[in-house]
Amino acid sequence: MQHEAHTGHAHHQAGGGWAGAVRATLHCLTGCAIGEVLGMVIGTALGWGNAPTLILAIVLAFFFGYALTLRGVMKAGLGLRAALKVALAADTLSIAVMELVDNGVIVLWPGAMDAGLGDPLFWGALAIALAVAFVLTTPVNKWMIGRGKGHAVVHRYHH
Repeated sequence: MQHEAHTGHAHHQAGGGWAGAVRATLHCLTGCAIGEVLGMVIGTALGWGNAPTLILAIVLAFFFGYALTLRGVMKAGLGLRAALKVALAADTLSIAVMELVDNGVIVLWPGAMDAGLGDPLFWGALAIALAVAFVLTTPVNKWMIGRGKGHAVVHRYHH
């Protein structure tokens, strides 16, 4: 019994399995959601067209996704250059899949790209798009972590 508990603890520390994939995807979702919402709010408030607003939202999603990882690994003692390499290795595929899925849902949702900030359609479509992206990105993160990639790289610096 004690050996099983120890093995489970080691597995948890490595960030493996579905629980690790869910944690990694929630981390990714947080950064992406901050960037997405901020980009959509800025673009919509400034009256930008759909394409520039979408581009801004995607750029900010990558920025905030990487920034959250950078903050954590730099806090663990890595310098900026090394932390940037870890963030790029850990988050690029996860953020790219999440952005492809959630922006795809928003673009394909009738009227969502033209909805204003005060329109429930804007917020409803965005929330559903992020939820769908979470569900579809979690298996990608599980696959990457299982191969020592993605957030498995970040977990090497968590003690």
